Amino acid sequence: MAPAAVAQSPVSSLPIDIPITFPNLQSNYNRKSHPDDGYTYTIRANPNLTSGQHDILPSAILPYDAYPKEVRGQTVWEAKDYIDRPEKWVIWWTEEEIADLERAAREFEESSLDLTEISQDNFRLSPALATKLGAIREDLVNGKGFTLLKGLPVQRYSLKTSATIYTGLGTYIGHAVSQNHKGHILGHVKDLGNDPTQIDKVRIYSTNARQYFHADDSDIVGLLCLEKALEGGESDIVSSHHVWNVLQRERPDVVKTLTELWYFDRKGEVSQGEKGWFTNPIYSYYHGRLISKWDPYFVRSLDRFIKAGLVPPLSAPQLDAIEVLEQACQRESLHMILDVGDIQFVSNLHVFHARTAYRDHAPETGKKRRHLFRLWLATPEKEGGWALPFPDSKLVKRGGIQVDDTPPKCPLDAE
Repeated sequence: MAPAAVAQSPVSSLPIDIPITFPNLQSNYNRKSHPDDGYTYTIRANPNLTSGQHDILPSAILPYDAYPKEVRGQTVWEAKDYIDRPEKWVIWWTEEEIADLERAAREFEESSLDLTEISQDNFRLSPALATKLGAIREDLVNGKGFTLLKGLPVQRYSLKTSATIYTGLGTYIGHAVSQNHKGHILGHVKDLGNDPTQIDKVRIYSTNARQYFHADDSDIVGLLCLEKALEGGESDIVSSHHVWNVLQRERPDVVKTLTELWYFDRKGEVSQGEKGWFTNPIYSYYHGRLISKWDPYFVRSLDRFIKAGLVPPLSAPQLDAIEVLEQACQRESLHMILDVGDIQFVSNLHVFHARTAYRDHAPETGKKRRHLFRLWLATPEKEGGWALPFPDSKLVKRGGIQVDDTPPKCPLDAE
């Protein structure tokens, strides 16, 4: 596939007629040729490591006119389709399924394997439950892109057992990838007292601040609620395909801006030889799929690079697009509350998600702070996942945030 002609972007001088390199100088990297672009790029050879963030492939940089005017299918939904209809998206564990999960966790813990080694082979579930999770996975990849699983009795488990059950069932949804420079494949959403205004250094999940609509750097994100906040910390989701259709009708000028190249901050989570940012459209169109990739915190935190003259400032159309996109997401979103023991899975490719600000219990009450386990999961092409406009698309553990050779780890609490 030859590189497509590109409409002039106000934010990028990236040429499309020369190879893009993804420099990383570690010795365990291989050089391979991408089948669509025929140029050489660098990816990690170690299958236990994720590939990290990449610029979009040159062939996937398309002009606005090449994008669909409307998206149709199961990935397009409205909040009204699900409000007051929990039977369409809420699934309760049965007693038999809980017993099956507990038995698999017990057997895994008796094996003395590290949690980073968990797999379907050593976390064996009944055929019926494995089939049920496979159907959930299919709905996440090609359907509405979200589900809420309720009733896991985490109050009676240790953190280790909760983590084992959660990461184990996650292997039936996808492959866990690193979520930060520490190599966490079991992440923690918890307020560590970090300053949310330091957005060039701080990841917002480690604060109690509001999170605007965004998508994470993986195919699917999962959350298991261990402890709730005193107030707030509630969840909102929206079909990014429905938002696309709405904006195509209301503000096609904004949609055009969203299809142009934007700069995203790596927030210092950078491997040797890599630049501190990468470039992507918010919406890209690849192999017949509209793919969304967005986080306003990673766009608004680029001031240090802008001041150094390394990246351009946000344009007036971009600033407008940020506001219009957020407003549309808020207006069209489905609200949900995660109770203790609830597991939420959400697609990052065609669903945006957000979180309200929250307030924890005061320390003197002795009650625990809000705490959720998090998984970032890859659903690779060879297992039915979407082809993505990035050079790691065909890898099993694609996406994530990988810094140098940091090994995977599964801490049982935030750090």
